[in-house]
Amino acid sequence: MIELEKLFEGNKRVISKAISIIENEEDSSKDLCKKIFPRTGKAYRIGITGPPGAGKSTITLRITQNLIKSGFKVGILAVDPTSPFTGGALLGDRVRMQELALEKNVFVRSMATRGSLGGLSKKTRDAADVLDASGMDIIIMETVGVGQSELDIAKASDTTIVVLVPESGDSIQAMKAGLMEIADIFVVNKADRDGADEAVLAIKNMLELRVEKVGWEIPVHKTIASTNQGIDEVVNSIFLHKDYLISSNLLKKKRMDNLINMIHEIVSQELKINFWNEEKENYLSNKIENIYNREFCVYDFVKDLFKYK
Repeated sequence: MIELEKLFEGNKRVISKAISIIENEEDSSKDLCKKIFPRTGKAYRIGITGPPGAGKSTITLRITQNLIKSGFKVGILAVDPTSPFTGGALLGDRVRMQELALEKNVFVRSMATRGSLGGLSKKTRDAADVLDASGMDIIIMETVGVGQSELDIAKASDTTIVVLVPESGDSIQAMKAGLMEIADIFVVNKADRDGADEAVLAIKNMLELRVEKVGWEIPVHKTIASTNQGIDEVVNSIFLHKDYLISSNLLKKKRMDNLINMIHEIVSQELKINFWNEEKENYLSNKIENIYNREFCVYDFVKDLFKYK
């Protein structure tokens, strides 16, 4: 049983317990999400994504250090490809990030993707709501940067940062369009390597080719996160983007669109859970040979399945 008042006061132990309930899909998880929902919507959410090895965790670390110096309370959800609950090793950068956990105004949690192809755990959004309800000012969601699509991060964030490295310069043209389109801020990290300027130029050229022009001019920053170089400029761009979204009324629209996506996702999950029962599974088993022999069309079968009680 979660002590809601302690959660709302920012008690780290209770926050951790609440996220575990959600991540493990315990029976009380839906009830918990319903109870905290009225207390959400206040925190600003930042998504950080990009290819593996770009230094996303170090960028997250440095941005957080900058924010807490300014008095912000920061929650971090670092989505790992392996589960911390089943003995999977945390990535090296994540281990270094744990130094932030000792800070009073920081909460760090590593979550498993658990089969999510977009690089963002299905339960990350609910975990972000827990952090939001606990009084965090800013929530950073950092993804593994792998999978078929990074659009999940944009659907859960107010500002999306795409982190690349100088070596990305030659492959910008071949980079999947989705990754280019979701960025509100680009960061070329490890800029002390050869090719950093070329990578920045390639990104800017790619942005110029976009058919759809928006009021926000996407900045491209060079950073060396390991030595904290360029981080101030990235943080400044985050707040400039926030100001832009608020002044143009796009923050409200973006969050409403995100809620619509969330509702669609919940409906899909509920339909999947409630649709399949023993009778329908048996009906499928009995008909599968007919379908295999092309005696019965899959589309007609699905249509019948919806009528089947």
